[in-house]
Amino acid sequence: MAELAVAKRNLAWSLSHGGQETGSAHYPFMVALHTGLLVGCVIEVWLTARGFSGLLGWPMLALVVASQALRWWCIRVLGYRWNTRIVLVPGLPLVTEGPYRLLPHPNYLAVTVEGFALPLVHGAWLTAVTFTALNATLLSVRVRVEDEALRSARA
Repeated sequence: MAELAVAKRNLAWSLSHGGQETGSAHYPFMVALHTGLLVGCVIEVWLTARGFSGLLGWPMLALVVASQALRWWCIRVLGYRWNTRIVLVPGLPLVTEGPYRLLPHPNYLAVTVEGFALPLVHGAWLTAVTFTALNATLLSVRVRVEDEALRSARA
């Protein structure tokens, strides 16, 4: 919920500074997929009555915490530019510091790790596999759209 509040605030800031959104067509699918991840984690564990297995659960919880740390690092480095949407504000230089000096899309690494690790904390492997497969498809579109927007911003 904190991420959504930050994203809403940052979207308003970006739009008020001339930001233009790109690739909004896939956004509803992203929202549905991420909502499905959270719902699937609860429903699968509830329906299967799986208990917590420390052998799998603790390492997966560590990955969830690490993915959150990476995501909040991205949010901190991007500041008002971070958003759940693809919005570029004209005239701002591209960010090449923090995790962005190491990876072009570090937030998507955080999403990917969280997407398979979170369900596995309680053994919801079906949710983990389903989310991971669908997220890979979504990210192939999202990264392509974002890269095109970034290329056009550099031009």
